[in-house]
Amino acid sequence: MFIRLKNLLSFFVIAATVSCQKKEFNADLLIKNAKIYTVDSAFTIADAIVVSNGKIAAVGSADSLEKNYMAKQVIDAGGKAIYPGFIDAHTHFYQYGMGLQEAHLEGTQSWNEIIDSVSAFGKRNPEGWIIGRGWDQNDWKVKQYPTKAKLDSLFPVRPVMLQRIDGHAAIVNQAALNIANIKPDQKIAGGQIETVNGKLTGILVDNAVGLVRHKMPQPTEQMVQEAFADAQRNCFAVGLTTVDDCGLPYTLINPIAELQHKGLLKMRIYVMLSDAPENYEYLFKRGAYKTPRLNVRAFKVYADGALGSRGACLLKPYADRKGWNGFLLSSQQHFADVAAKIAEKGFQMCTHAIGDSANRVILNTYAKVLKGKNDRRWRIEHAQIVNPQDVKLFGEYNVIPSIQPTHATSDMYWAGQRLGAERLKTAYAYKNLMKQNGWLPLGTDFPVENINPLYTFYAATERKDLKGFPVAGFQKENALDRTEALRGITIWAAKANFEEKEKGSIEKGKFADFVMLDQDIMKIKGSEIPKVKVLKTYINGEKVYEKK
Repeated sequence: MFIRLKNLLSFFVIAATVSCQKKEFNADLLIKNAKIYTVDSAFTIADAIVVSNGKIAAVGSADSLEKNYMAKQVIDAGGKAIYPGFIDAHTHFYQYGMGLQEAHLEGTQSWNEIIDSVSAFGKRNPEGWIIGRGWDQNDWKVKQYPTKAKLDSLFPVRPVMLQRIDGHAAIVNQAALNIANIKPDQKIAGGQIETVNGKLTGILVDNAVGLVRHKMPQPTEQMVQEAFADAQRNCFAVGLTTVDDCGLPYTLINPIAELQHKGLLKMRIYVMLSDAPENYEYLFKRGAYKTPRLNVRAFKVYADGALGSRGACLLKPYADRKGWNGFLLSSQQHFADVAAKIAEKGFQMCTHAIGDSANRVILNTYAKVLKGKNDRRWRIEHAQIVNPQDVKLFGEYNVIPSIQPTHATSDMYWAGQRLGAERLKTAYAYKNLMKQNGWLPLGTDFPVENINPLYTFYAATERKDLKGFPVAGFQKENALDRTEALRGITIWAAKANFEEKEKGSIEKGKFADFVMLDQDIMKIKGSEIPKVKVLKTYINGEKVYEKK
């Protein structure tokens, strides 16, 4: 009898153990006591989330979820706010990573300060080209382009190339000009080679920059790997889980895929290949490339340059340069040809357009191909200055205005000088653009702007710089509300990439990409938003960043 009883007790212990083991393995992670902004269609707020096999298994109340799930890890969020992983709809992710290995010129207040920085960088890095980026003459007391004289004296043999913050202009020294075989008064379509009194100043604008860039040595495999690693580390720290990398060569697709396969690159990347014959040939032959972390189905085309370097193409002359309208970077026929073949092959066309003339040209080019309502989700990147007569074309042809709110708060100090008061009134008109289709994606354009998506959220809603200027906000009538701004850096950004069914909101079946913040950006004072910190970032339910 005793043996039978002992065996029976053993049976129940084993059965209970097996039962517990089964429960333990029906989820990987449960987070409770949180304020979870799901950003679903109803903008539901929950207090718990369950993750299993890298995806959202359930969202709801902790009481309900704890009854149905036994997770390997349970986290009490302590009431902190959780949002879908932030998506930046317009970046230069790879270029940003490479830039972290170059001379940093952001925030410099004079040409002399740049010379000092470049000189110090050259001493620390004694071999090869000296490359830097980030200067902006609009921030200087003397708001004029510099000349290469000091660079020539410091580096008579070693080539130097320093790009403006927007990447649409650069100053190079004579050594670099010699390598590119650039001569005084040389002309180039869609660009400028500045010549004064028969001598090169070293200033190159738009397509002219490419003459030197194409002569620069290609980065090594190790440099590429380090660039991606550095970029993703910084992006995870600000809550980014997906980035749109705008304008890559096809030769980077395999390295990206390999790094992701090895687990070295965990960032999800939506790639737009640049406007080049070899890139069209590559994607047209093989078709769209899609994995859970990499999506290649779009092309990035450039209509014009930037407003800060006066390369943006305007309908009427610049207010601060008589008779100068800027220029298109390619012929209108080129844009028409490219649009036709991209449409024929079923890919997405995303075109950089800053000036009102460039926007009109591209909108009309799109209209001829799209022929009315559609779901091709063709995009205009930036859409900064749009003539009021042309705004309706975004809605009529379902063209997506892909905007970067921090451009408005960076440009507002001098944009009026370029455009004049009347034209400025309808520039950076993000609310008006959003109304055309009822949604729009938001991005930063980093490294042109800071990588932090919370700065995007702040600029979109408050229309102020980080110092709180101007007090009333810059053209506040075009601010987005907080719900719109949050959608812009989550579900609407996913939608712009045809990815809204797999990411962009915290819903059952989607990737477990989410971010926990130390404050609730939907409730705090607007002035406090830029101070908010990311506590944790998750991709596929894996914690890829935690604030120390």
